[in-house]
Amino acid sequence: MSAPSPAARSASIGQNPPLPTPTQPHINGVTTGGGSMATSGVSAGGVMSSGGGGGGGMSQQNLNQIVIDYLAKKGYTKTEAMLRAESSQTAVPETAAPPAMTGGTPRYRAAYEGTRKWIDDTLDIYKPELKRILWPLFVHSYLQLVAELYPTESRAFFEQYKQEFRPEHEVDIRGLERISLPEHLNDDNVGKLYRDNKYRVVLSNFAFVHLMQYLEASADQGGKLLIDLLEKRCDIRHVDRAADDRFSFASLLQRGKEVQDMPAEDEGIPGHNPGNSIITDDPTQGNNLVKLRLGRLPLDKDLEADVRGDLEDMDTAQPALAGQDSLVETLEMNIKQEPDDEFPSRTELAYPPSTARDVAMEVQKIRENRDRFKIEARTGGIGPGISVCMFTFHNTYDSITCLDFSGDNELVAAGTSESYIRIWSLDGKAISTDNDDNGSTIPSASHRLIGHSGPVYAVSFAPSSAAPSAADIRPSTKWLLSSSADSTIRLWNLDIFQQIVVYKGHIGPVWDVEWGPFGHYFVSGGHDKTARIWSTDKIRHLRLLAGHDDGVDVVAFHPNSAYVFTASSDRTVRMWGLTNGNAVRMFTGHTSTVTALCCSPNGKILASADENGWICLWDLALGRLIKNMRGHGKGGVWSLSFSVESTVLVSGCADCTVRVWDCPWPG
Repeated sequence: MSAPSPAARSASIGQNPPLPTPTQPHINGVTTGGGSMATSGVSAGGVMSSGGGGGGGMSQQNLNQIVIDYLAKKGYTKTEAMLRAESSQTAVPETAAPPAMTGGTPRYRAAYEGTRKWIDDTLDIYKPELKRILWPLFVHSYLQLVAELYPTESRAFFEQYKQEFRPEHEVDIRGLERISLPEHLNDDNVGKLYRDNKYRVVLSNFAFVHLMQYLEASADQGGKLLIDLLEKRCDIRHVDRAADDRFSFASLLQRGKEVQDMPAEDEGIPGHNPGNSIITDDPTQGNNLVKLRLGRLPLDKDLEADVRGDLEDMDTAQPALAGQDSLVETLEMNIKQEPDDEFPSRTELAYPPSTARDVAMEVQKIRENRDRFKIEARTGGIGPGISVCMFTFHNTYDSITCLDFSGDNELVAAGTSESYIRIWSLDGKAISTDNDDNGSTIPSASHRLIGHSGPVYAVSFAPSSAAPSAADIRPSTKWLLSSSADSTIRLWNLDIFQQIVVYKGHIGPVWDVEWGPFGHYFVSGGHDKTARIWSTDKIRHLRLLAGHDDGVDVVAFHPNSAYVFTASSDRTVRMWGLTNGNAVRMFTGHTSTVTALCCSPNGKILASADENGWICLWDLALGRLIKNMRGHGKGGVWSLSFSVESTVLVSGCADCTVRVWDCPWPG
């Protein structure tokens, strides 16, 4: 509440100059009939002594409020906070008028506590929905107390209830803890985010009506305050229960049994329609999803003919076993598209002409596809066992920042905080190199790549595959990408172990870089809130992907190379078209920084993980959340990988565990 300036005072507070005496003094917004009022200053107890005046009897509570309002209006926040704290400790006579209800602690705290208890006692069918409203009410009640200069009461309110929300909103809780004065609301990113945007919550019609009936019935106990917060600070969307499976009786009862319930993907800030890349508060805005082409990228005609010819020769030389498909039959099954799948065109994704190495890679993929063990999601204990191979890096002294294994399983690359990259052979044998013609270099099982001038944050091997030792052409690893705090991306040739190209464009550290599934293209994400799409034959980026509100920490490619994914510290995941650089999907629901991304080989599911240990599975076609998976502890899930069948997901976390999950398919 902002009140007019009080009457003249004989002394100022602190460094404030004396105020002129108005001809028509105002008291609590009311002009007195005549006379004047003078104040002799503020006593040690924060009580104003009044002298003379025709304004009638004036309670000390009203006098204190006038001075507090004046200080707030002029921006003397520290003095106001001290006076308010002193005034709250002053005993008020029983005959004095009750204090004005200006939104202080008794009302916000009592209103919030009453609503919280009412939700706990309400019917189970409403409880999971209504609990989602407690977080925005808690945040905005606290911020309102801070804005109205109740530092002690706001801190007590925050400390009393913050633990209830830590599992879901750990990052926001840490940000809100820093806010204690009105100035912080505009300076702190978290406070500014909540004050400048509306928090979206989706409720069924029945739950919304049930909530409003309670708040209106308890208007005198603070319900009116909470209604005002919901109107000004929240974007409540009420939907028909029959139109959304999330609000069916079975779904709500199941959610009520869960110990912890994650926010829905269309809840929070920014609130948006699930999957839609457009953020809007307009309730009339429909969910106009861009139709995606998630099918496999067809083989180039010349490449397909060469691969088919090689496979026919192999089938002739070594016929398939009984009950086993031939290599040509496997090729037919592999290139066959699902009837309802749309796939990108080779004319839109420009790739250089195929080489003999490309033919050898495709042939090896067909052989592996036929001969590999099939890993099913649920086997009941019957089926091939999953073997695990682990490597330990000794004497690293915590300097390794990133790792990547080559596709042919021959090399591993590690980036370090000392700005160099070390490459080891996985079999321990010496790595051959072509840059030493006279043989003076001592053979070694590892090589160092030196060129960056800052910590190396990501390394990525170009696509490759293993091949029989007798093969004429071996599609082994030849190229490595690395990104660093020095704002550069570097391309290394692994035949000579030398730097070939330095790509510049990012401003600040480049957090991640990854090759496309067919080579040639790669994507990077950096601290400058952008991701960039590059090709190896161009020194400048091809596409600039801008839209995140914070640094882009993780990037990934779709298996057909037509789309890329980016994850940011703003807790959103976005999907972009490679050909035009437009955002086609946005996924929200994580409550902390997203730390890992992986798209399934069938191109239908995206897995994302965050610092709190949550893993989310997303349906790319519909843009909706399929499932939340929790099992890891806190510390961040740093690695995700799908099986070839897209039915099993493996995750590695900072809690020192690796977990294997069965993944439900969309629909």
